[in-house]
Amino acid sequence: MTIYHLAEPRHWEAAVAAGSYTQSTRGRTLEEEGFIHCSSDAQWPVVRRSFYGDLAGPLLLLEIDEAGLAEPPVIEVGNPQTGETYPHLYAALPVDAVVRVTELPAPHGR
Repeated sequence: MTIYHLAEPRHWEAAVAAGSYTQSTRGRTLEEEGFIHCSSDAQWPVVRRSFYGDLAGPLLLLEIDEAGLAEPPVIEVGNPQTGETYPHLYAALPVDAVVRVTELPAPHGR
């Protein structure tokens, strides 16, 4: 199965150099948040609009093959009001598990 993560280019570039990605979400690291936020194919466009709408530069959509992860994602409620669940990674994301990187140009709020 494939899951998705939105990354700022500078964080992904650092991850490629280091071999693993540790940014949880905009402005927060795995260490600070406790996990890396991910989305399904249907969820990432909503996350893009909701959390990155004001970002002036491009974003990267990371497509993650779950088979490349040492630990499977944990599916948890991400929105208590709706009960909607999201995949979360409780370990650093190995760059080798990312099978495709797509640049998404701004604006992101549409």
